[in-house]
Amino acid sequence: MNKLGRLQNEVKKMMHNEPAHDFEHILRVCNNAKKIARHEQVDEKMVVTAALLHDVIHYPKTDTRSSKASVQSAKLAKKILKKYGYQEDEIRVIVDAIRDHSFSRGKTPKTMVGKILQDADRLDALGAIGIARTFSVSGAENRPFYNKNDPFCKKRSPDDTSWSLDHFFRKLLLLEGMMNTKFARKEAKKRTIVLKRFLSELKSEIQP
Repeated sequence: MNKLGRLQNEVKKMMHNEPAHDFEHILRVCNNAKKIARHEQVDEKMVVTAALLHDVIHYPKTDTRSSKASVQSAKLAKKILKKYGYQEDEIRVIVDAIRDHSFSRGKTPKTMVGKILQDADRLDALGAIGIARTFSVSGAENRPFYNKNDPFCKKRSPDDTSWSLDHFFRKLLLLEGMMNTKFARKEAKKRTIVLKRFLSELKSEIQP
């Protein structure tokens, strides 16, 4: 088994069963990253390695440590990469990509590996899978679907710690305009249409 295969097996054993951030999420981000890397002609091994390790530490959104998860994942990834014999320059790029990829950190990665990882992870928050992940997290945290007085945040600021649907307005609908690469922007546009169709259908069902 090659280095990436062994690394993938190790990561699989480290992941928890939280559906929105399980090993299947890792694999989807890897697949997204591969597609973008090929389009951008960037080293596929590097972006896949970063994608495999980007969520090795994860906390529930309500945990105060959640905003620090990417920094902690980067630190742990550095130790793992050294064990697998990655070169120092490779480790530096991958660790930086993992540290800066998260939405909550508010950073744009400096390298193409980092930009691709960020795009690949954000694509998994969009489309049908993004809808599924949103309500999976909200269900686990026992959060109501929507604010009955203003479900679609017309007269208030989104609060996705209180209502599931607010996450669309707090984050998901913003992602299309935040992509770094041409391929990801094109894919994000398609997936955002899915979100908007869902919201339109939901509106017709809950607002007579």
